[in-house]
Amino acid sequence: MSLELLLEIGTEEIPSGYLADGLSELRRLAESCLRENRIDLSGELRVCGTPRRLVVIATGITDQQRPLVQEFTGPPRNVAYDADGRPGKAALGFAEKQGVPVEALKWKDTPKGQYLYVRREVPGRPAVEVFSEVLHNLIADIPWPKVMRWGNIGFPFVRPIHWFLALLNGEIIPCEVAGVPSGNTTMGHRFMAPVKIHVLDVKEYLEKMEKAFVILDPKERERMVERVTGEAAEKVGGKPAEDQELVTTVSSLVEYPSAVCGSFDRGFLDLPDAVLITAMREHQKYFAVYDREKRLMPHFVAVNNTVARDESVVRKGHERVLRARLSDANFFFKEDRKRPLEGRLEDLRDVIYQAELGTSYEKVYRFTRLAEDLAAKVLPEKTDAVIAVARLCKCDLVTQMVCEFPSLQGVMGRAYAREEGYPEEICEAIEQHYLPTRAGGDLPSSAIGAIVGIADRMDTIAGCFSVGLEPTGSADPFALRRHALAILRILETTGWDFSFRELIEKAISLLHGQLQFDVDAVFSRVLDFFEERYRQMLLRAGYETDFIEAIISVEFDRIHLLRSRIDQLKRFASASEDFEGLALTAKRINNILKNQDRSLPVRPEFFEERCESDLWETYLSLRERVGSCLEKRDYFGAMQVMAGLRKPVDDFFDGVEILSRDNQELRANRVALLQHLAGLFSSVADFSKFSI
Repeated sequence: MSLELLLEIGTEEIPSGYLADGLSELRRLAESCLRENRIDLSGELRVCGTPRRLVVIATGITDQQRPLVQEFTGPPRNVAYDADGRPGKAALGFAEKQGVPVEALKWKDTPKGQYLYVRREVPGRPAVEVFSEVLHNLIADIPWPKVMRWGNIGFPFVRPIHWFLALLNGEIIPCEVAGVPSGNTTMGHRFMAPVKIHVLDVKEYLEKMEKAFVILDPKERERMVERVTGEAAEKVGGKPAEDQELVTTVSSLVEYPSAVCGSFDRGFLDLPDAVLITAMREHQKYFAVYDREKRLMPHFVAVNNTVARDESVVRKGHERVLRARLSDANFFFKEDRKRPLEGRLEDLRDVIYQAELGTSYEKVYRFTRLAEDLAAKVLPEKTDAVIAVARLCKCDLVTQMVCEFPSLQGVMGRAYAREEGYPEEICEAIEQHYLPTRAGGDLPSSAIGAIVGIADRMDTIAGCFSVGLEPTGSADPFALRRHALAILRILETTGWDFSFRELIEKAISLLHGQLQFDVDAVFSRVLDFFEERYRQMLLRAGYETDFIEAIISVEFDRIHLLRSRIDQLKRFASASEDFEGLALTAKRINNILKNQDRSLPVRPEFFEERCESDLWETYLSLRERVGSCLEKRDYFGAMQVMAGLRKPVDDFFDGVEILSRDNQELRANRVALLQHLAGLFSSVADFSKFSI
């Protein structure tokens, strides 16, 4: 028999930022619950919800669990039976324990010999009994960023639970969650239909929710938000800002969205657009409105959770709140402009960046020197501009505007620098040094901003590692993983050719003048950290582990070359028949040299066999060609050239005893020859990383 399951957990308003992940986790837990309890689903599992309710709808559920076949292993057969095949105490005891006659015992072959076993089928229980037991844990296991407890109820949940609808084919599933017994009633919209609603089945539930002004599907609410905001903005001849993140946020705040378009004093348009948008978006969740030329209009769209009886009253309320916000922003903007941006650099002396790493002023000093050093290598003609941006880029942190709207850091720095007449490339770089602001985000288009951003992030990473603030597990309070990924992405994109190790060393040396720590240990940990971030970045991009390790294990310094080297190695592996043989040859050489730490010179006068001199001459002739390919960054060509070593190396292995015990000079010379070959191989890749 096919059943339908309907669950609804009614709560106080769930924070908008929690809802999407909460519903995703609820789906995962519901699927796991059905699977682990052997309840089959032939229909659809639907999880949806609003700020006031979490809903699970499942159709095509079996009325009973699948039977469970269990197998129990007993004693060895030779212990359980005597030589004549009669059951002994071990067999009789096992049969009695399993509740079966001794004749029902069977045996099977295992790596340890023949063992007795019993296979028993446990019949499935009715689904309603199972749900009655597991629903409490299903709901309790939803992971929320923060939970609360209320009254004397010890049940932790994101918000207090007010009702619990639990039906299986219209029948109430007897259970309790957070002291709330299950039932067959729900509630309509808090304001537009605040009544108790009785429910018989899924179809009736969906129909009554729609009539009660509850839009259950988050995606449908998002579409409705887009539609009503568009209609509201159209009344003043504009269009709302295209902001999917805000659409999602707003749709998670309401059960039935409606919109109203308000206005503000046109004089506020003198403020930078970013200030107006931030004031509307972040604090009030309003949509900015643009005209056909994509200019900001003195209007906004607010989304409400009710359809207003008198829209003018609602509009005036929103306008009054926004007017206060914009008035504050206008005041901050005027006050901030009374002092030059660079004049605020000294104010950073009073801002603690981190207790052990000092003030923000000290941090600016460090990464300014680091940026200057980097600019001299990759953009020497803009070194003065880089220094200027590095000194200015954090000055807006102590402005009133950024203190009120922290998300405007960089944006206000650019705006104030522009007001003061700085060149546009400096203004742009002040803002762009923060890019990318998230994983996969836009990279800086400004080379100056990119240099300052790299220096800033590298100082942060080196500083945190020097005082023991490394990421552990999921804990990364300083976002060091994101900073490292940003540096790597910028270096790959720009193609700047400089030593990454020297950049790390410079950042650490600047810190070492302020702090006492083990420089070598910190350098090693920082380099390993970047290697792991790069490894994970490439794995997410679809690269195989063998190819990644083969390159970064031999060279992790010129970051902009690494991906090209991996790509060419992959191309050689797929296009050349010599790849596998070359890899096996390299692995064989590495295995012989494992315990050979000392580099030895090759002495041709000690060659005894023709294969030794042939290999040495082949090596010398190919070494220059390989080097020429590497200079041109033609790693594919270098591998093609090195394929010419295969036969001479094979002849060498077949023709001599390399680790000779009789003649130490011969042994040392042959090891030296292999060391030179290994060095040539590793100039391109570590072929021993391949599982061949």
